[in-house]
Amino acid sequence: MTAGRRTTTALALVIAATVVASAVYKTSADDTTAPSATPSSTPTATAAPPPAPEVGSCHNLAFTSAAQPTDDSTPVPCNGKHTSVTIHVGELDPIVDGHLLTVDSRKVQDEIAADCPRQLGAYVGGDQNTQRLSRFEIVWFSPTVAQSDLGANWYRCDLVALRGKEELATLPRDVKGALSRPDGLARFGTCGNTSPDKPDFVRAICSERHSWKAIDTVDLPAKGKYLATSVTSDANAHCKDDASNASGGSLKITWSFEWPTRQQWTDGQRYGYCWVPS
Repeated sequence: MTAGRRTTTALALVIAATVVASAVYKTSADDTTAPSATPSSTPTATAAPPPAPEVGSCHNLAFTSAAQPTDDSTPVPCNGKHTSVTIHVGELDPIVDGHLLTVDSRKVQDEIAADCPRQLGAYVGGDQNTQRLSRFEIVWFSPTVAQSDLGANWYRCDLVALRGKEELATLPRDVKGALSRPDGLARFGTCGNTSPDKPDFVRAICSERHSWKAIDTVDLPAKGKYLATSVTSDANAHCKDDASNASGGSLKITWSFEWPTRQQWTDGQRYGYCWVPS
């Protein structure tokens, strides 16, 4: 079974700005002595909201950090080691029926979770099937509640690539349009150490050592029963044809069809993977 596709969350950098009132001196025409200094107000300090992240900025996130709802890591040069790139920055809409919702409310977070994944295709290129076969994922971050209270009203969508189990791949400097290139899936496709029906199966990015690779996806009935025998049979036939075409005319072919996990099915994923030895 496949590993569940994560949902994730937004970078916020806190910057405090100190505003101090300047002293204003006034004198009267009747004064016969040296004027005395009287400040018009006492010094005060207010915190400014953290600025919105910049599209195109890069971060060197760990897998666990990418799964958090907020991120305060400092951007790193995109020509150095990095595991994420910010591909979209949106504006939050926390007002519902005249009420202001907190940034961590279910509705606000659901809106971010709906918008960020839509940014993937336009950025990495390729068709839907190619995108499904890739190891690219979108993670997202929002401000903390405290930063939101200061006025931060943005969310950040980052592109990452899963390398292996709970590990992010290092991204190249220019990853935009990666799946429109001839070697897109050879570098960023989904591969594995063995057949997906084996207990020791582990996914890997295809640029790493592997012995099996996913070569196609199969759409499944939207309202079908999970793990239905008839659906499995049809999907196996589809994968068998894919394996035959990929074999170059060999009479001996091996393939495997992989259903989505139960959680992915519940979340709405209605496609599985065709695998062949590589």
